[in-house]
Amino acid sequence: MYSTNPISKKKYKVPNNEKDSERIKRFLEKNKGKDVVVIQGLGFVGFAMALVVANSSHDYAVIGVDIPTKSGYWKIGAINDGDIPIVSSDPKIEEYFNTTKNKGNLFATHDISAFSEADVIIVDINLDVKKDSINKELKFDVDLAPFTEAIKSIAKNCKEDSLVLIETTVPPGTCLNIVKPIFKDFFKERKLDSRKLNIGHSYERVMPGSNYIDSIENFHRVYAGINSKSADSTRIFLESIIKTEEFPLTKLSNTNSSEMSKVLENSYRAMNIAFIQEWTEFAEIAEVNLYETIAGIKIRPTHSNIMKPGLGVGGYCLTKDPLLASWASQNIFNGNNLPQSERAVEINDSMPNHTFKRVLKAFDNDIERKKILILGVSYINDVGDTRYTPIETLYENLLKEGADISLHDPYLSYWNEKKLPILQKLPKNKFDILIITIPHKQFNEKRYFDYINYTKPELIVDTFGFYLNHIGKLDNRIKILTIGKG
Repeated sequence: MYSTNPISKKKYKVPNNEKDSERIKRFLEKNKGKDVVVIQGLGFVGFAMALVVANSSHDYAVIGVDIPTKSGYWKIGAINDGDIPIVSSDPKIEEYFNTTKNKGNLFATHDISAFSEADVIIVDINLDVKKDSINKELKFDVDLAPFTEAIKSIAKNCKEDSLVLIETTVPPGTCLNIVKPIFKDFFKERKLDSRKLNIGHSYERVMPGSNYIDSIENFHRVYAGINSKSADSTRIFLESIIKTEEFPLTKLSNTNSSEMSKVLENSYRAMNIAFIQEWTEFAEIAEVNLYETIAGIKIRPTHSNIMKPGLGVGGYCLTKDPLLASWASQNIFNGNNLPQSERAVEINDSMPNHTFKRVLKAFDNDIERKKILILGVSYINDVGDTRYTPIETLYENLLKEGADISLHDPYLSYWNEKKLPILQKLPKNKFDILIITIPHKQFNEKRYFDYINYTKPELIVDTFGFYLNHIGKLDNRIKILTIGKG
């Protein structure tokens, strides 16, 4: 039985649990004497964390555990076959992966018995928010079941004194009110001493672009524990993988504080983006170039982090973290909702509609059969990641109007969520409309300007002010519509 990577189409053999148990034993025998770190979850965060831990000066033996699904199987197969399971512009990804292959200190499996061998267990799994707009009102809920099941699988198998480090972004109150009680129950059942519980929280700040590895290894961290022993254990481990001499750790008083720190910093950013969307629309009707206005404001140091216009918000953090906070306030602490944070998500989710409406208006509300090339499908620049990409909303709106849409992204060959092929090379045919959605560094290359001058589209839609600094490189007969510029 084989599992197919939806991106590369390469097939990997599905691992067998009994054989995997033997492979784990052989892996540990080969890495005898090393402390064992097991990472639960091999997505964008977990895989990068595995590379950082496996390349640390402490020289850990690292086991990555993913769930027994189609997605989990091909990631496991890729890692064990020596293939990188993600696409990134960071050269350190390949460098670090090659080092682990030479050292033989990284193994992937779906066998949860690996937790019983761990000195440190890092939790890097998804925690989703279900959201929907009903009568233009945002409705959402947090499904903790997959997360709690994952925690139970650790509590059933881990050693009594293992450090369990939660990196997953969770609702504030999760470690003390959900994770700790699960461990206490299973420790009691297993006749283990719950006083030895060692649970820490230190949220990831992973940026899966050109600084992917550095966002873990060379970046500040906040941490806390359910007690002083857990906090100390967390600190000691983090000091072994992060260059804390240059990037000191910040200890908070408890895990509620650490959990709140993550959702607050992402909520602040989400609200900053939502705020600028109002001013984007205002600037357009007032015939103002918002980019030059913002540049004038940013000279003032207190306003240096003001956002710029854009297509929309995507990815796994800003689209849900404010809602995690609001849910926790209501469901864990019996408080009120966080209306401003909720509204920020609502505004950001609808941002692509603004670009769509401007495209429609430019063609008198008729784009049927117009050939459109969307440049950039990933939610963020310089990485192949389509999770919650705002391009999906734009794509669906254009499709409903009868447009003939092609997709191009140098980092992607397949849009997994939409089951659509993506052109990695620029197509030879011409298009009526080009929409540039993401500031991939490749879009600065001469070949893109040559391509645009060759195709001479009726309209370029620039969603982030990219061409404001490149206007001289384009045929002056090409019309450019810039979001945020009246």
